[in-house]
Amino acid sequence: MTANRATAAVSAVRNATERLPGVLGLLGLLLALSACSSQDRATGPKEVRELAGSTQARQSREAAEEPLRTMVRAYDENTPLTLGLVTVNDRCVGGAAKEWFFQTGDDQYKIRCTMSVTAYYGADPHRIGDVLDGIFTAGDHDSSAGAAAGTIPFGHDDFRRRLVAYYRGHGQNPTGPGTPEPAQVFDPWQTLSWDTVRSAKKSLVAEPDPCVKSDPPVTRCLREPASKTVADIRRQYGMVFELQTSMAEYYRVSKNGKTS
Repeated sequence: MTANRATAAVSAVRNATERLPGVLGLLGLLLALSACSSQDRATGPKEVRELAGSTQARQSREAAEEPLRTMVRAYDENTPLTLGLVTVNDRCVGGAAKEWFFQTGDDQYKIRCTMSVTAYYGADPHRIGDVLDGIFTAGDHDSSAGAAAGTIPFGHDDFRRRLVAYYRGHGQNPTGPGTPEPAQVFDPWQTLSWDTVRSAKKSLVAEPDPCVKSDPPVTRCLREPASKTVADIRRQYGMVFELQTSMAEYYRVSKNGKTS
């Protein structure tokens, strides 16, 4: 080997050695990105559908829906209210890609499924005091009988006694002088609202939102019966009560594969 060739060889080796850490670092970065990408990416539509249609998701869905429907039936069977319309909103969404800055927690799961139920009942507006008293009496019974939490949770506490007296014409507005007519009771699991009947300016229970296109098992929107409206119930009975359950999460798969 000539001196020139030897010098060139040494220089090539030196250059390669100097570049090696950068190359290795780049390879390491690519490998790291490849390894973490499965947990950092958003859940695709195909995987969302597969997870939403799994046996475990279906069983969780059925287990979540039954107590909500039991709650709806309890008001129809045990109070002066008459059930007219039920809507069910059931939706599964895929998790988001890794949130590096504005963190909402949506990047922590592959799929999350939630459900809520809203029921509409008819009642006689001329007997609203008795109607509310009947609802609160049923709530007292559920509480004393140890019924499942949230069946009819509204009993005769001090405010509700005064609310009944107000609607019977035996007392003042329990929320205070000059305040709007009270037309709602609620707890963490459900909200019961009704048409105002004593105010000059009426506030009425609204029609349910139109159903998005059902695409089971990813989205499910039911309206039972499909042709019934809140206005129909109001024409038939005189006033409307609305029972709305809180949005309940019934199925979740985290990015690490754990199910809850």
